[in-house]
Amino acid sequence: MTGRGGGWLRLAPPVTLALMLGPVLAGLAGTLAPALMQDARGFATLADWPGLAGAVWLSLTTGIGSTVLGLAATLLLVAGLHGTRIFAALTRAISPLLAVPHAAAALGIAFLIAPSGWIARALSPWATGWDSPPDLLILNGPAGVALTLGLVAKEVPFLLLMTLAALPQTDARRRLMLTASLGYGRIAGFAFAVLPALYRQIRLPVYAVLAYAMTAVEMAMILGPTRPPTLSVQIVLWMSHPDLAYRATASAGAVLQLGLVVAALLGWRGAEMLAARALRALAGAGRRGRGLDGTLRPVAGGLAVGLVAVLAAGLAGLAVWSVAGLWQFPDALPETLSLATWTRAAPGLAQAAAVSAGLALAATVVALALVLACLEAEARHGLRPGSRALWLLYLPLIVPQVAFLPGLQLMALLTGAEGTGLAVAAAHLVFVLPYVFLSLASPFRAWDGRIAVAAQALGAGPGRIFWRLRLPMLLRPVLTAAAVGVAVSVGQYLPTLMIGGGRVVSLTTEAVALSSGGNRRVVGAYAILQMALPALAFGLALALPALVYRHRRGMAVAA
Repeated sequence: MTGRGGGWLRLAPPVTLALMLGPVLAGLAGTLAPALMQDARGFATLADWPGLAGAVWLSLTTGIGSTVLGLAATLLLVAGLHGTRIFAALTRAISPLLAVPHAAAALGIAFLIAPSGWIARALSPWATGWDSPPDLLILNGPAGVALTLGLVAKEVPFLLLMTLAALPQTDARRRLMLTASLGYGRIAGFAFAVLPALYRQIRLPVYAVLAYAMTAVEMAMILGPTRPPTLSVQIVLWMSHPDLAYRATASAGAVLQLGLVVAALLGWRGAEMLAARALRALAGAGRRGRGLDGTLRPVAGGLAVGLVAVLAAGLAGLAVWSVAGLWQFPDALPETLSLATWTRAAPGLAQAAAVSAGLALAATVVALALVLACLEAEARHGLRPGSRALWLLYLPLIVPQVAFLPGLQLMALLTGAEGTGLAVAAAHLVFVLPYVFLSLASPFRAWDGRIAVAAQALGAGPGRIFWRLRLPMLLRPVLTAAAVGVAVSVGQYLPTLMIGGGRVVSLTTEAVALSSGGNRRVVGAYAILQMALPALAFGLALALPALVYRHRRGMAVAA
């Protein structure tokens, strides 16, 4: 189905790329300009800041460390358990966690591991002897251990789903059968025969994870060190400082942060080449590695169970705190349950939820329309996006938010758009678009083209085929992509804070702001509602196709 009608669709891919990449490039320019003004005074101020070395070190260690651990855990899970019933069950348990916003996950982990958290309560006083919360610096520790573990817990579900999506393209089953017939162990066979092809497919998601981990703001503000904080957090503090002179310092810091990410990505690429060489050397040595299975497969199972348990317990802790009455240490559960917190906070919760929902709907609807137009243009005109297009798609996820959002904020300020919902929704669109595209592209391209050929033979045009056949049959993946877009938008902290200028208050910005206070009940209520919006979107994505096609069972399960 090529070349008939819809010529305007050819404009969809360049328009989409412009809307996605234009703000990134303009924001980078807007960030660089203040940093270079007044004889690069911003860089001089930045260099004089006594916490610079510590902040840079924290950004590098927490970002690279969490990415290494997250990738290793993901590959170990897939290598050791893929194809087993345990793996299928774990995948179903981990998948919903992908929709949990970063801030909510961080708050849940904080409630779990804090000195007065659920773990300490469960062990006290019978195992620890503690009758009051111990004076231990578990959260916000200077080495960033809590932040690193939090990043690992949040990014493993993303990397796992990206890996599972790429695995069918590697013909893993036949490769593993071949290595098994040659006497290799399961994990060794996976490493030698599947991993090289698999890693090429997940390289860009790994780069996106590395860039995010080095520049995360909301998770670093909740779990990370404070003196000094990570460089990205310090940049945000400078940007929000009432003295405008700090803007130049923040811009210089953003440029430095971008340089750190680029250096880390180059270093990661070098490490990839060294690892590939080492893997070839091991394969050439003829080692079968059968002994690895007995040791590493239980470790993989323990990792998966531990990951799900930590996140689930943390999120359950948020829910309990939101309805907790009197809850003294070391009681494992509150003495009473009450909806008083929800009642008191209802006006603020309703307003923040409405803002979050409005931003998410606006960004998701526009993103969905653009993505559908791009994919339909591919189908009608026989366009074949190459690897460069995939790189461009990932660019907004790889370039640190904190590197170009200050520039966008400056432009929004100059144009009078700062603090408006429309400007914030446009900023969300930059991050929602790639995820919606990645979620919908494969199901859209996999649609059986013979149906279109049959429809053409009956006289249907391309537009009729799209609206009456392709779109209804792809209802579930379209709604799932929309749910992913809603989840991404609801979780956006930095774009809402900076472009909104503090006047656009969403559930995420309010939850992070409240996290520095001591009222866990209110924080729990905001975090629960923050998770509820994506959960509602995913629930609708499952329920609506089943309802619409309840008399057409085949279409109800199409994905």
